[in-house]
Amino acid sequence: MPESDRNPARGRIGVMLPRDLPVQEILPFARRAEDLGFDQLWVVEDLGWRGGLAQAGPVLASTTRITVGIGIMPAGARNVCFAAMELATLAQLYPGRLIAGIGHGMPDWMRQAGARPASPLTLIREYTTALRLLIRGEPGPAGGRYVRCEGVVLTETPDIVPPVILGVRGPKSQAAAGEVADGLLLAEPAAPAYIACSLQHMNVTPHTSGPEVVTYDAAAVDDDEDTALARVRDGLTAIGEPAWAAHIDPLPFAAQLREHRAACTDARQFAQTMPADWVRRLSIAGTPAQAREAIKARHAAGATSVVLTPTGPDPLASLDSLARVLAPRPRT
Repeated sequence: MPESDRNPARGRIGVMLPRDLPVQEILPFARRAEDLGFDQLWVVEDLGWRGGLAQAGPVLASTTRITVGIGIMPAGARNVCFAAMELATLAQLYPGRLIAGIGHGMPDWMRQAGARPASPLTLIREYTTALRLLIRGEPGPAGGRYVRCEGVVLTETPDIVPPVILGVRGPKSQAAAGEVADGLLLAEPAAPAYIACSLQHMNVTPHTSGPEVVTYDAAAVDDDEDTALARVRDGLTAIGEPAWAAHIDPLPFAAQLREHRAACTDARQFAQTMPADWVRRLSIAGTPAQAREAIKARHAAGATSVVLTPTGPDPLASLDSLARVLAPRPRT
């Protein structure tokens, strides 16, 4: 029988593969992340950029140890049977090294692609339930409103079933993650207060042998704190927009942040002029010691994996600087 429902390893640190990385730098970036000692590498699937599965396969093949996460594949973008086949194959070839993230997809992107359902919550519940069953080699469930795969059985299934986690923001969707998935992926910014609030929606107590909780944050590390804070601001341009309200609402300065965004002519001015203390709270930035403390706070709030999103003009140089947070940690 496949291994499944394994307890997630805690205290992990990962890094995101930048979506705009030149194609010839993708595999060198992945190998460098592994060599530096990162536990995880996450690939993204944003409309018009690169496919998540197409990135994950070569990255897994070009590395030997690092876990690769796909964050996220929109539920409305792929038939669940064929998605399960793809994920099961990767998990067979690279056992224990894959995490599958599923989400609604950004609403405007999904509408543009003609794949936005009337009820995203119903779709993601049905899709996640079916996907997990299929990857485990169990028959597909009875047909639902959107997902129909009753009786489908995968012939080839992995010995180690990859976790299927939901990259979602809303309280109802996060509650669904606690019911039908193996965990939750929180997009940036994922301040400790947001992590704690999300775990409440999942009805999960931090530090129990419970779900995977993966967080993303814009990150910059430098010996000079001001330099790091200046670099990370470009990673915070979007967070004043309405779609990010769930991330901001649990913070004590949420009202002031909205007032600041309303007073700015555009998102860049908003990010460049927000108070330094907000930048510290909304990112992982500063000296290596300060960045380690920010990571530690997220783990303490309930994150099992903290994923750093590089900022700055040179992704490989940023990767090397971010790895300085790993220095005190024993490598396995």
